[in-house]
Amino acid sequence: MTAKDAVEQAYRDHWSRLLALLVTRLRRFDVAEDGLQDAFLAAARTWPHQGVPANPAAWLLTAAHRRALDRIRREDNDRRRLPLLVTDLIAEDVVPPDPDPDAIVDERLRLLFACCHPALSPDARAALMLRFGAGLKTAEIARLFLVPESTMAARLTRAKAKMALAGIPLRRPAAEDLPPRLSVMVKVVYLLFAEGYRATSGPELQRPELAAEAIRLGYLLGELLRGDDEILALLALMILQHARRDARIDGEGRLVLLADQDRTKWHHDEIDRGLELVRGLGPASGDYHLQALIAAEHSTSGVTDWPRIAGLYAELERRTGSPVVRLNRAVAIAEAGAPQEALIVLDNLDEALPTNHLVPTVRAELLSRLGRRAEAVAAFDAALLLVRTDAERAHLERRRADQA
Repeated sequence: MTAKDAVEQAYRDHWSRLLALLVTRLRRFDVAEDGLQDAFLAAARTWPHQGVPANPAAWLLTAAHRRALDRIRREDNDRRRLPLLVTDLIAEDVVPPDPDPDAIVDERLRLLFACCHPALSPDARAALMLRFGAGLKTAEIARLFLVPESTMAARLTRAKAKMALAGIPLRRPAAEDLPPRLSVMVKVVYLLFAEGYRATSGPELQRPELAAEAIRLGYLLGELLRGDDEILALLALMILQHARRDARIDGEGRLVLLADQDRTKWHHDEIDRGLELVRGLGPASGDYHLQALIAAEHSTSGVTDWPRIAGLYAELERRTGSPVVRLNRAVAIAEAGAPQEALIVLDNLDEALPTNHLVPTVRAELLSRLGRRAEAVAAFDAALLLVRTDAERAHLERRRADQA
């Protein structure tokens, strides 16, 4: 592995964990984030010449901490308004050992809980949790929320300033504090999983480490609120979808559609766990429950019941009004044998999802099934202008070539 690869790997593996540690110790979002960014820049400059350290996480934590302390010292005029630093800050000249996993879980939980404080708007809470609790980049969060990157950057800046002014504490949540914050925490876990399941940009279609992190956080929420059907349904949904990860990409990195996947590559022990959670739920009363039922249908070894899936999506669309759900309903209707009806369902979705390549992609596939090849080529061209992952781009180019 080259030094450049090591820096990128360290970012994927350690950014969110190190940021959680720095924020909870320094009590400053801006200082912690800037210090960690500076540490990664320093790693990119020095590792190619000095070699990758034996403990990259510890190196980065020490470097970030030193830079953060330097900044705090320069802010003499502001020091009076800052909370006192905790006494267990890492010594400047000592490389710390690997952070204790249990301590990291606790630190990250404190940070996530603080980010979803009721003093912030729901969208601001979710954005903060994804940025500081999960380590997503601002551009990635913007795409998840379907807003421009500049809008999301401004939203994060305002939210951080409000947290500082409000003096929101970083502490492990008490049971009575959880209910008013639960919906936002669950939403963020789901958005984190969505980015891991299907990346919004980059060379890879999926980011399994993010999906696994979302599942871990889902289990953590389940520990805090035992028996909550919404959390259990979300866990079931994530586990069932994540279980197919090794079959969604072939050996050459190409996208493999569900119907063509090698089901022996599915993680059937995880599927069994997900199905067990679904069976333990009560009546389908929540959005995640409906999605879990859909995922369960996709996880069966027999013939997929597409009419039932289309019906579940119809109910989900009735409840949420989500254009993404409508897009999925169109796919289910087509798979159930009605591509012309599915094409009608897509009407006006381009306006609702102007940057989503899946809208013209689905339209292209439907037009292809209907024998309207020239129109299908035009739709594939529209999708290629919007797609952001290399694997999906290659798939679209192959499908377009099939129509030409």
